[in-house]
Amino acid sequence: MQNHRFKAGAAQIDITPPLGTVINGEFTSRYATKVADPLYAKALVLQAGACSLVIVMVDICAMQRDFLEDVKRVIAREVGIPRQCQLIASTHTHSAGSVTDLLMGHVDWAYRQRLPALIVQGVKAAYSSLRPARIGWGSVDQPQHLMCRRYRMEAEYQAVNPVTGERDIVKTNPFGDEHYIEGPMSVPDPNLRYLAVQNMDGQWISLLANYSLHYVGDCDRSTISADYFGSFARSLSTKLGVGCDFVGMMSNGTSGEINIWDFRDPDRYPKDNHKKSQLIGEDLASAVIGSLPSVEWELHPKLTVVYADVPIGVRKPSEDELTRAKQLVSETDYEDIEFGEPRFFEQVYAREQVLLAEFPDERSFPVQSFQIGSGVIGALGGEFFAETGLKLKAAWPNKKYFTICLANEYVGYVPPAHELKKGGYECWRCRTSHLEVDAEATIIQQLTKQLRSYGQLV
Repeated sequence: MQNHRFKAGAAQIDITPPLGTVINGEFTSRYATKVADPLYAKALVLQAGACSLVIVMVDICAMQRDFLEDVKRVIAREVGIPRQCQLIASTHTHSAGSVTDLLMGHVDWAYRQRLPALIVQGVKAAYSSLRPARIGWGSVDQPQHLMCRRYRMEAEYQAVNPVTGERDIVKTNPFGDEHYIEGPMSVPDPNLRYLAVQNMDGQWISLLANYSLHYVGDCDRSTISADYFGSFARSLSTKLGVGCDFVGMMSNGTSGEINIWDFRDPDRYPKDNHKKSQLIGEDLASAVIGSLPSVEWELHPKLTVVYADVPIGVRKPSEDELTRAKQLVSETDYEDIEFGEPRFFEQVYAREQVLLAEFPDERSFPVQSFQIGSGVIGALGGEFFAETGLKLKAAWPNKKYFTICLANEYVGYVPPAHELKKGGYECWRCRTSHLEVDAEATIIQQLTKQLRSYGQLV
């Protein structure tokens, strides 16, 4: 057994921030007053011969490249896993500490300084637990918890874009305006796919799942919670009957326009805090358990890593737009701004135009993929639409591919070009939706090229 080439190790480190920490993920900052469940940085290290790679899932809304590059340098230096072989991603819970400015949800600098060492600690612990292992890929459809949140509305409905002042074709999350809905604008990706990892005696090491559901967010604004990502992991551990050494992980797929809010049947889920995320997590864990008998175990999986930095242009305001934005910013008291006020969105997005104008005209976007035996994991540093993920899955023939989004970077939303033309929240130009119109196509071309290099692309 000592000569078995393939090894795996996993670990999780508690990263729960203290009470009082800033919580981001909404339009304005919140502050933690209670902790519903712990947050973790979870690491899975895989090794085959000279190749080692690590996948890290962090219970946080978003992490940008300037933060992650410092973490990766330490991992490369102290663990020996090269930067391009590290996939570090956010789950996208909206009830966690903040290391990134998102709209008017600000960075908590104390937490930002504390978190890197905890992520590194998790990778070190996973690496030190490497042992002979086997892997298997699984897939099961779970469409029941997925709703497109971008809607086509009746002709008389006015969906106004706060950046341009023009009318949008799409309305995202039409709270209070449900009676104007004509229908959803896209189809969700129903797949729940996973990479299962056991030791050679069949004891569980880890399971990394992937599902294209944005988040649930069924708790008070001031609550710390890992959302359904944490509920899934806890439920999976219980159903497998494993101990604390097992690391269950849920990653976020291509869920940019997909959430759980059913505007046509709002009463189909429990309404108490955390009950919806608990139900969904348990449901997904049960689906995984039910599909495990069909998993084919691979004893000697090959590991391959492909990584590229792709130059992408930035959408920025024109001179006239910037002038108007600066005027509105100068008239706004941002210390006293409140969600729901008549000009709230205009004021928030005016500030975004001023800040976005300082961005470079081009930025580098990381595109990464890991071949693990007969399957592949793609990694993209933003929020991509279900359409994008489905295109990539259609190219890989054996249901052993999924895309982890919010990985290695966070540029915000990257809609397909035809969706950008329709408007809606995901497309409003700002620091979290600013890549050039054809960015999605350029990025997918690069990831498809990587998949083709593995030799199984259809």
